[in-house]
Amino acid sequence: MPQLRQVHQLKQTLSPQQVLQASLLQLNIINLEQKVIDELELNPLLEQTDSESDMAEKDELSEREVDFDEDPDEFEPANIYDHGKKITEIPIPDKKGFIEGLIQQLDIYDLEEWERRVSEEIIWNLDENGYLDVEIIFIADRFERTEQEIETVLKKVQSLEPAGIAARNLRECLLIQLKDKKSTAYKILDKFFDDYANHRYENIQRELKISKNDFSQATEQIIHLNPRPGEGVLASQSDTVVPDLLAVKKQNKWVVIVNDLYMPDLKISNEYLDLMNQPGLQKSTIKYLKEKYDSAAWFIQAIEQRRQTLTNVMNSIIKRQPDFFAGNLRALRPMKLQDIADEINMDVSTISRSTRGKYVDTIYGIFELKSFFTEGYLLDSGEEVSTQKIKDKLKQLIDREHKDHPLTDTQLAEELKSNDFPVARRTVAKYREQLKLPVARLRRQLV
Repeated sequence: MPQLRQVHQLKQTLSPQQVLQASLLQLNIINLEQKVIDELELNPLLEQTDSESDMAEKDELSEREVDFDEDPDEFEPANIYDHGKKITEIPIPDKKGFIEGLIQQLDIYDLEEWERRVSEEIIWNLDENGYLDVEIIFIADRFERTEQEIETVLKKVQSLEPAGIAARNLRECLLIQLKDKKSTAYKILDKFFDDYANHRYENIQRELKISKNDFSQATEQIIHLNPRPGEGVLASQSDTVVPDLLAVKKQNKWVVIVNDLYMPDLKISNEYLDLMNQPGLQKSTIKYLKEKYDSAAWFIQAIEQRRQTLTNVMNSIIKRQPDFFAGNLRALRPMKLQDIADEINMDVSTISRSTRGKYVDTIYGIFELKSFFTEGYLLDSGEEVSTQKIKDKLKQLIDREHKDHPLTDTQLAEELKSNDFPVARRTVAKYREQLKLPVARLRRQLV
């Protein structure tokens, strides 16, 4: 006979405020502006401060934060603080075309209104390779749905063309493209993906009890799948970016500014605050107003927290990459997300959200924040160098090679070793693939 018993268990969960902060942090400035507009429409207690006095206060606050010292006119670029200019002067990437095509494909399903909105949210959060670039828990929280409900909608989006779109990882992307779930190729990717990725083919053949010929046929099917269904169509729409941060130099000191001054300032509506204090309101009305008040307060706080986090992250990056910000753009030092997390006392996942898809405008150009992070490689001398330095040298060797007799990965490894970079052949292959350079036989040219 089954017995009932109580079990004490510790379980860590995110509070609504933490979920909101995380979801806003991972948005770039364009998506954040749209999120603010959506929130203004949904929450009556949230309103925009657009009066001249509010704008004057905003200008004054911005100048105090930047610390102009005695002469604010010396600071450039002045257009950042010129509120007389129209917002439309900022170049906004045009995401029409491929994205709209995906949204139109949703018409084949009889979707409820919330399912349609969730589907479009998923589509607008695809990265340049066509992968879903946001965790479904954040979408579930925004639309007040369960993760299972969002998962069901995601499956419908994943059935759109091109096959493999909206996958969350490479394994899922490839599995979506294999329609026959009983095929050997599907079984390999479903049950033995890690073995396949690490070339442990004998183990797969033994576990599945298949012949070498059957395995070869399955492999031939796998290699013809598209690992990046959005490549070339989504990336081209992001050639023009709006920087999330501005790093400017004033009196030999770098100043970081979050580029959200064109975004409307928010405040809680005084009209509704007065309404909340009126006697005789129904309990349901009081409950509704209280929920909307908390939501508005959390939203305003989350935006301010995002601003502070991005500023701290960028300041830490500048501190850790002094050579780059001194003008030597190829002199990146080894730096990991964990280094920034330790320095500003934040979780590494927060740093990841802060840098993914975010750009900074500097006097040297616009750079993606994740481009400042590079792994370190320990030389025989004990010196640690950035892998970017090794990649630069590798690219130089390939650019200078005789095109009728290109260097193999083994030969490239030997050349790097002679240049005091003792890396293995498989490391050379990995760096070459990251540089999107083909193997030697595909680089060969008749001269």
